[in-house]
Order: sequence, then structure tokens, then C-alpha cells
Amino acid sequence: MTYRMVALDVDGTLLNDNHEISESTRNTIMETAKRGVEIVLCTGRGPLNSIPFMESLGLGGYVISHNGAATVEVKTHKIVHQFGMDQAALNPFMAYCREQGIHFDINTAFEMYVDNVEEMTGPVRVMYDNYLMTPGNLPAWEELTEPIVKFTAFGEAAVMDGLYTEWSKWTLPLNMLRSGEFFIDLMHMEASKGNALKQLAEKRGYRADEVMAIGNYFNDITMLTYAGMGIAMDNSPVEVKAAANAVTASNNEDGVHQALTKYCLS
Repeated sequence: MTYRMVALDVDGTLLNDNHEISESTRNTIMETAKRGVEIVLCTGRGPLNSIPFMESLGLGGYVISHNGAATVEVKTHKIVHQFGMDQAALNPFMAYCREQGIHFDINTAFEMYVDNVEEMTGPVRVMYDNYLMTPGNLPAWEELTEPIVKFTAFGEAAVMDGLYTEWSKWTLPLNMLRSGEFFIDLMHMEASKGNALKQLAEKRGYRADEVMAIGNYFNDITMLTYAGMGIAMDNSPVEVKAAANAVTASNNEDGVHQALTKYCLS
């Protein structure tokens, strides 16, 4: 099968545990692109901390950001599509996090907000540094001029386990995703990586069987099952591997390089 589009998750997939793209992975992605395959990043990150990876690879095209809530053109930063949320629906989740002392941030397509930037210390500050983001202070709802596309709670894995269990008991008006061991995301009910990838592929004129997707976590399952070839990293949970068509090596063992070499360059 000739694949015309490849969707790559970023953290835990494209990047190793040092938040770097290995040289072999970089070279293989660039060679794949030279052969006419469209490379798309499909990530829980926002555009501002995912587009630089595309630029470092010399690529244009698109990034699917915020777990599918906003698709953005790399060169122009134009928002191709976004799923805006009902702001009022977030109020009980924000109140719960404040009562329990759980950190959260609010995202528009290009901006990120927290309760108090000055009070961010320790693991919270390190997390934002690792993900190359500097949030601002959350304004009142009526002061926001752009739609909210994602709410993210952050904390230790055990705390996120408990939070996910608790919120699963609620009648949820939003799509709740475990986007990483330390993260829980809330988005519009129709927002997902798979849905956004489907929309972009159709816009670009590609069938699902002409699309390959590579990912490593629960938020990647919808894109792995949409794509004609869904590939899970070896560092994926067993449920993610079960949803994929194939498994490649881990993010620390150049799994993306190996998958692209086998399915796109052979």
C-alpha cells in the first residue's frame, strides 16, 4: 500500500524521553516527505509548541493540535478548523480542581491560561518548561475573544487516576481523554485526533487507507483506528497496542524511523 499522509504523535512517539527527535528519525521523516508523503503532527500540544518541530524538519502543511480540537496551517498559522467549547460547562471542573488543589490550564488555539502564573513552582513549572509553553493569567470568561478548545488537569499519576475515576461518575458534557500519565483533557464532544485527521485527510483528498498514523497513548486510539495503517509504539499501554494494526519500537529506540522505513521507504 502507498501511504500519502502520515500522522505522527509528538510526545512519547516522535520525541524520545529527552524531548528530542533523534537524527535517524529526523532523516527518515525528511526522506519520506521528499517522496511526496504528507507529514502531519497530531498532538495534544498546542500549535505554538508543535509547529517548531515541523519547521525544524523543513516541513509545511498542517498540525492537528490540542488532541484534535484545532487544526492549523504551519506557514500561515491559519486555523483550518477548531472545536470550541461551552465555557460554562467547565465551571464545575474548575471548581473541583481548585477545591482539591489540582493544577489546570485553559487553552484557546494559540493561548494558554492558568489561575496564577506567579504561583507556578516545582513540577508544574518544569512541565511547562519541558513543553515549551509560558501560560498567562486566566481572564474572566467575558474577556476571552477566542473559543476555548481544551481544558487540561495536571498532576501525579495516582492523582490523575483518582480524578479520572471521579469525573467518570459525572454526567459529562465534554469529551474526557487521558492524554498522558500526568494529564487529563476535556474537549468538545466531537473533538478527537481521529475526527480531526479524518477531516484533514478528506480536505486533502486522501482515503483512510492512504493514511498511516503512529502514536503511543490512549488519546491516539481514535487516529490509529481511523487510519488504514495504525502503528503503536512499543512504549504504549497494551490497550493502545491492541487498537493498532502493528507495533514498532519504542520512542527511545527510533520507532518512528523503523515504521517509516518499513511502510513508506521500502
